[in-house]
Parts: sequence; structure tokens; C-alpha cells
Amino acid sequence: MARGIYAASLTPLDQELNIDYKKLVNHCRWLLNNGCHGIVLMGTTGEANSFSIAERMETLEAVIHEGIPGNKLLVGTGCCALPDTVKLTKHALSHGVGGVLVLPPFYYKHVDDEGLYRVFAQIIQSVSDDGLKIFLYHFPKMSGISFSIPLIRRLARDFPEQIVGLKDSSGDLKNMELMRQTFPDFGIFPGNEKVLLKTLREDGTGCISASINLTCGLAAKIYTGIDHKDAEVWQKELNQYRGTIEKYPMVPALKQVLYHITHDETWLYMRPPLVPLKKEQAENLIEELESIGFQMDY
Repeated sequence: MARGIYAASLTPLDQELNIDYKKLVNHCRWLLNNGCHGIVLMGTTGEANSFSIAERMETLEAVIHEGIPGNKLLVGTGCCALPDTVKLTKHALSHGVGGVLVLPPFYYKHVDDEGLYRVFAQIIQSVSDDGLKIFLYHFPKMSGISFSIPLIRRLARDFPEQIVGLKDSSGDLKNMELMRQTFPDFGIFPGNEKVLLKTLREDGTGCISASINLTCGLAAKIYTGIDHKDAEVWQKELNQYRGTIEKYPMVPALKQVLYHITHDETWLYMRPPLVPLKKEQAENLIEELESIGFQMDY
């Protein structure tokens, strides 16, 4: 079972807005060398749904080819079309990944639990691989689709070897606590590290977060030092950084910070409809982070 600090990796692009595989591999290495236990490729932060199926598969192949261990990776494979999800999932498993993070089909809204159940039952049947480990991706603000407690219970009951966890990016802490209490053996990852210390002290799994792209070292220190006398201080510091970053559109903000640190303007590139921060936003973000002592050795 995947556990620990996972960065929902950014995807660096070149001037033509194609994926810069070399820079992505270097970023993955930096994340793993600076405290991450694993990396999510092609999630929301990685702009997955701005890329074609072929691009997403080529990205995983490039990362694996350059020596990033497959078992350190969770790969986003959820698409609107079921055959695309199946194709990406089969491809990911063929490269020995630790699991797949699967959004529900997100175009049709107000679908009921039966429809969502059939989606995942069909994925499992079509993939037909003993190594399949699915983490449900609960992000209703972005997808417009929620995983209910009864649906999770049914999926976990009927497919206990395949449905093994969930990333909760809902921001609803009460619902996340209910999920953790209802499914104590389920790997539930908060999508926000503000609850990292609390979650770990309650024997939680860890976290999968976008801002871990910048704060992985501090988050890892909390993960390994939950009983340290300074753990609460570290968590407060982590919360300040996250609270500042999330005032702005997340992907542009993270890429802006990396541009500021590296002076490499290609970090500002992203696929439309995402666009860089406006000049005033960018200046304010950097000033706010510097005012609270943010530093990053990249």
C-alpha cells in the first residue's frame, strides 16, 4: 500500500508547449531526493487533461526509461471515455507503477452511484490485471462528481484487491474524517497538507499535494518526526506556505515560484486554458512567501 508524502507533480513544458521530458525527470529526481516517498504523474497539477492519451503514455515511458522507479509512481488515468481510462491504466501497469489514481468520468454531471459503480467495475474487468491498485480521485470541485460513502463501501466490498484507497481533494474535512473512520483499512490521502500532522497522529496514510512540489522537505520532516517537540511548529510553517500559495490559481502559482527560484522562464509555460499569473499577482505571491520566510534549494 502506498504511504507517505506524495507530490502531485507539475509537468514542465517547452516553448512549443510540448512536455519537456528531461526537465520532468530532473524534477522527479529532485522530489524523491528531497523527502517525497512517491510522485503522482498526470494528475490535476500535472495538467493531465490538457494532454492526449499518447502524450500521457509517452510521459510515463520517458520517466521510467530515465530510472525513476515505477513503484514510486501513482499515475492519473481517469478520462471521460472509459476505453481511454482502460488503455492508460493497462499501460501504467505494464510499467510497474505503484497504483493508478482514477477520476470518475467527469463530463456528465448528476450521475448516480450505480453509473459510477459500473464504470469502475468495467475498468477492473477490462484491465484484468492482478497488479491493479486503484485510488479513487475525489475532487468534486474540479470534476463535479462525488464518491459517496455507500459507493465507496460497495466498491471496496466487491473489489477489495483492486479498490485500495482514495485521494480526497474535496476540502471537506468532516467528510474525510468520516471516510477514514468508515474505512480504517483504506488508504485515504488528504489532498492538502494542512492536516498532515493530525492525520499521521491518527495513523493516517500521508498526503498527496500540489504544493509539495515546493515544500516536500518540510512535509517529510513532519512525516518522520510526528512526535518531535517541534512538529507543531513545522506544521504551522507548512500551513503558512500552503495558505499563501492557495490564494492563487495553483498550477500557475507553483510554476511562478519555480521560475523565480531557477530564473528559467520555461517553468511559466502551461497548456491553455491555464495561463501564467498576471504581473501583480506574481509579485504579490513572491513577496508574501518571502515575508513568511519561504526558502527552497532547487
